[in-house]
Formats: sequence, structure tokens, C-alpha cells
Amino acid sequence: MRKTMKNVLLLLALLSFVFSAPVHAVAGNTIVLDGSTTVGPLAKSFATYFTKKYGVKVTVSESGSGNGAKGLINKTCDIATMSRAMKPNELAAAKKKGIVPVRHVVALDGIAMVVHPGNPVRNLTKAQIKDIYSGRVINWNQVGGPNAKIVVIQRESNSGTQEAFKELVMGKTARISRTAETQASNGAIKSRIASTRSAIGFIGLGFVDRSVKPVSVNGVLPSKATVKSGTYTVSRPLYFYTADKPSGTLKTFVDLAGTPDGKRMITELGFIVR
Repeated sequence: MRKTMKNVLLLLALLSFVFSAPVHAVAGNTIVLDGSTTVGPLAKSFATYFTKKYGVKVTVSESGSGNGAKGLINKTCDIATMSRAMKPNELAAAKKKGIVPVRHVVALDGIAMVVHPGNPVRNLTKAQIKDIYSGRVINWNQVGGPNAKIVVIQRESNSGTQEAFKELVMGKTARISRTAETQASNGAIKSRIASTRSAIGFIGLGFVDRSVKPVSVNGVLPSKATVKSGTYTVSRPLYFYTADKPSGTLKTFVDLAGTPDGKRMITELGFIVR
């Protein structure tokens, strides 16, 4: 009798543990994210929080938005983090593999045009930026600055920020000059600008600090307020893409952006809550 009672109590204790513990931690699932370097800090912050709260391992890689899309299509990641929308050819490739990507807007971000803090230029029109990047304007004195050749810096072709910049500033017809220097990340561009007095580049608003100076575009400085209001026009949504409508652990992770803790992390990292 005592042995039976002991077994019953042990069973109740085990059931209590199972139902009180996070379901996903018991399942032992892992979530894999890959993609944008812009979305990277937010994805990593979410990952740390999620692992601590639910006991689910979350890994984050930053190989670029294009590679994030490829990873989702090839099923090497669960979430593609992207600073641009998926392209028609990417959606077509996904469809061939029976995947219907679902996009989730996690935050808004401004693409800040930045120069060296010692550069006196404070404002550029979108047309002037386009002329600088296309090679029509090559000296700062052509846009109210010093007599110095402009060092033009862009992102690599796989970058979502690069794609967004081309769409928002360059348009469908203008091409970026072949003489433009290419850097692989927001951080790399920021470092290059900070050490080069005549350089210009673009980075996600959340990466702006005192080492570089943001310039106004058409008279509007990039900020959380101007991005959210739409008055700063060089801005875009940031996405999590899943291979289908998420459920279970994956849905809980994706939905984090809409929770109070998620919104706090978005704001702390310099992004804008949608």
C-alpha cells in the first residue's frame, strides 16, 4: 500500500513538472534564424530573451537578406530575417519547393545617410544623393561642402539595406557608380565613415552613434519620430519570414515583436515599433 502511494505521489510530481514547465523547453526544439545584418541585433536580443524565458535554443546568423531568403527556401533556417521584402524570383523559387513564405513586420527602420562628423554638410536632397551615388557629383563643393573628392560607400549586392537604398533613392533606372566602395555590414560602413573625412554612406538608424553624423534628406533628419510619421522617406519595414503560417514555438517567437517586452527591445535598439 505504501509502495503504491509512493508511486502515485511520484507520478503526480512528474506530471506537475511537465505541465508547469514551458512546453517548448520540454520538446527541445531549436529555432534557426539567418539573414540581414540590420535585423541581426534585434534577432539576437529576441533570441537571448526567448532562450532564457522558454528554454528554447535560438541561433542567429547574419549572412545578408538574400542568403536568409535562400536559407528559408532550402530549409536551412526557420526564419529569414530581412531588411527588404522577398523578390518575385525568390518567391517563385520557394513555390517550386512547396513553400509559401509568410512575412511578418517586426519593426520599422530608417536608412540614415551618414558622413564624417567633421564634414560641414548637414542636408542633402534625395536628388543630390542620387547624383553622388551615380557619379554625376564627385566633389563635396558641388553640394555645399569643402573642396574634396567624395568617397562613396555602398553595401554588398546581397544586402537588404542596399536593395532598399536603390529602390528608395536611386529608382529603377539609375545605377550606382562602379567606383563606389563596398562594405559588408552596417558596422563596417560606420567604421569607414568615422575614419574618412570625405566619405558618405548609409546605415540602419539603429547603428548611428557619435562616430558618424547623419544628414537630413530633403530637410528631414532621420529619427524614430520622423520614420514613424513617414516624413523621413528613406525608411523601410524589417521582416521575419517564415516558410508557412507559424505555429507553436515559432509563432511564439515571431509574435514577440508585439509584446511589451518585444516592443521594449525594439525601442532600446534604436528601431521603431510599428
